[in-house]
Amino acid sequence: MKALVIGDSGGIGAAVAHDLRRRGAEVTGLSRRDGLDLTDQASVALTADAMSDQRFDLIFNATGALVADGQQPEKTIRSIDAEVMAAQFALNATGVALLLRYFSPLLREDTRAVFASLSARVGSIGDNRLGGWISYRAAKAAQNQIIRTASIEIAQKQKQHIVVALHPGTVKTTLTRDYAARHPTISPRQSAEALLAVIDRLTPEDNGSFWDWKGERVEW
Repeated sequence: MKALVIGDSGGIGAAVAHDLRRRGAEVTGLSRRDGLDLTDQASVALTADAMSDQRFDLIFNATGALVADGQQPEKTIRSIDAEVMAAQFALNATGVALLLRYFSPLLREDTRAVFASLSARVGSIGDNRLGGWISYRAAKAAQNQIIRTASIEIAQKQKQHIVVALHPGTVKTTLTRDYAARHPTISPRQSAEALLAVIDRLTPEDNGSFWDWKGERVEW
């Protein structure tokens, strides 16, 4: 098995890459340290082009940010800032669209292959009962729509390809450090193992779906 982990320098990405290698997979990692900037279309295009001769059974996107431009998530709509919101969308939504455009062609053809991207339960419109975090929620909701829409087009060309959004749980990482005190948390290793188990069970009928780390579907 060949896997590409995008964002392998982060807590979850590193754990996913480690667990895949433990399973015997051949893993390629990409992150900002390799020059990949999801907010720069040319960077994404050039990075993918440099790998155009490779094909992967799994492309796992572990990128994302809760804090954008140094600004904490808003607690009220009165705190909305256009530049901060744009930064959230650039990484958490547009960046994922660029990955799908340039990297999904690297999925192995004519066989089961998966493109999985970390989203967040707070991006679920139907599950939102608390409010707040408008920019982050909206960017993740946009990512979910991007995943759903791209999955339809990709499956029309490759019926065994599976494109999904994944909620990793509340994981003990630098991203959640200031916000996890009131929520049960899991380690990056626990999250990675659970997410890979979810991916293992996916079939083409699951294309375009949203799953949490426990293997339960998340409402869009």
